[in-house]
Order: sequence, then C-alpha cells, then structure tokens
Amino acid sequence: MTDAPDPAASALLGAADVRELAARYGIRPTKQWGQNFVVDGNTVRRIVRVSGVGADDVVVEVGPGLGSLTLALLPVTRRVVALEVDPALAAALPATVAARAPGLADRLDVVPADALAVTGLPGPPPTALVANLPYNVSVPVVLRMLECFPSIASVLVMVQLEVAERLAAPPGSRTYGVPSVKAAWHADVRLAGTVSRSVFWPVPNVDSGLVAMTRREPPDVPVSREEVFRVVDAAFAQRRKTLRAALAGWAGSPAAAEAVLVAARVEPRTRGEQLGVEQFARIAAARTAPASG
Repeated sequence: MTDAPDPAASALLGAADVRELAARYGIRPTKQWGQNFVVDGNTVRRIVRVSGVGADDVVVEVGPGLGSLTLALLPVTRRVVALEVDPALAAALPATVAARAPGLADRLDVVPADALAVTGLPGPPPTALVANLPYNVSVPVVLRMLECFPSIASVLVMVQLEVAERLAAPPGSRTYGVPSVKAAWHADVRLAGTVSRSVFWPVPNVDSGLVAMTRREPPDVPVSREEVFRVVDAAFAQRRKTLRAALAGWAGSPAAAEAVLVAARVEPRTRGEQLGVEQFARIAAARTAPASG
C-alpha cells in the first residue's frame, strides 16, 4: 500500500522538466529580460531555507520564470505573489503549479507586470521578497520593492555575484558604492552565500550570490529619502574627488559644500566611499538646517 500524496507538497523542477516546459510553451530565454532558469532543486530549497520565510509570510517573487523557486516557496508560505514581465511565462505558471502542486494552487497570485512599474499588489500586504532576479535590473527592483512596500520585512534575492558583493559592501571596501548606501537606508544587508553558474539554464558566464536583508528604520533625519539619495549620487559620481569637490554642484559651490560638511561633522577631504548611510543623511539634513548665530 502506498501513501497518498501530500496535498501540501510540490514536485520541484529538474533540468529535464525546465527544458520540457520551455519547449511546450515556446519559451526561448532572452537576454532582454535576463532570463536564466534554475534547474537544481537543492538550490531553490536552499534559497527558501536561507530566506527564513514561514507559514505566515506573503512572499513577492519577481521573475518566477518557469516556476522553479515558486514551487519551493508555496509549501512553506501563506501566499506567493509572482510578478512576471514575460506574458508567455506569466500565462504558463498557473498551469505548472496546478499540475505539480495541485493542493497549493490557491496560494498563488500571478501578476503579469513589470516589477519596476508596479504600484500595488493583490491580497494581503507582502512580508518578504524572495527571488532569483534578472541580472540586468536586480538593484532597481530590490530598491523599488523596499520603497513601495514598507510591509516587506525581509529580502533574500539571488543576483550576479558582483552585484551581491556590491549590495552588501561596508564603507571603505573596494565594492562599496551607491547600491550599498541605498540598500543600507532600508535594511541591514549581508552576503548570505554564493551559487554556481551551473545550476542555471542557459548557463550564465558568471556565478551568483545570495543577498539577505532585514528591514530596519532609516536614519532619523528631518529630510526625505530622495534628498539623502541626491547626496549619495553626487558623492559617487566622481568618487576619486573629495566630498568638498564632489558635492560642489549639489551644494552650489565648493565653499558651500565645505560649510555643509563641517555642519554635518564630516571632514571635507573625505571621499564618499568612506561614509555610511547615517553620515550621508546628516549631510542632507545639514544643508536644510537653519544657520545658527
């Protein structure tokens, strides 16, 4: 006598399954949308495990593709909202889930849309972002999701390894830059592992990294995120220059930049890559603060 199938289980996709589904639906992975499909069940299980999502979580998945990660998320979460820009893939995903995880199909919402243009999502507010992100839009997607959906408390994304290292870089490191600072505005960020290129089809020419983020309150300053990010963009636009020189255009002149930096308790000869997000926030606030005296 055999046991009945578990209605809360799903059959994950292997390499042969991914190729068969792609052929069935006429899917040809495109560089335009950065499509590289995961063909290894252990990798998607690892992503779900490292993400820490559970039965109460409503997960946003950007770029579900043929459903490799979706099928691993559905058994352990309350709901998965999948944003898919490719209309053919968006149309195919519900049928794949119905066939491979029939008891979980009602936990899935597929939204055929560009994640960089979405302003709202169906159902309860999302609590987590878990995704294998297209390489070409990974940083803008992460930042937009964190900006637009404040209910997202945690993030686990697989991105190009170089991008993962950049997002998680601390001040003063070689890879620290604009993505590092902007991600740190929203969350504590860490590199959570590396992933071989061999788990994808087609095989990309680089390895991937896992980035974990835990939402935290942004710096407590009386200026907006946009104002702080303008300082960050200006500071890194000419990263070899001192902040006195790099922020001259933003502040109005080198002398004005120096005055703001002194007011923010930042040495004017410092370079942008040496500052943390709190210091950038202080600089933005110092420019708008009334002069004393």
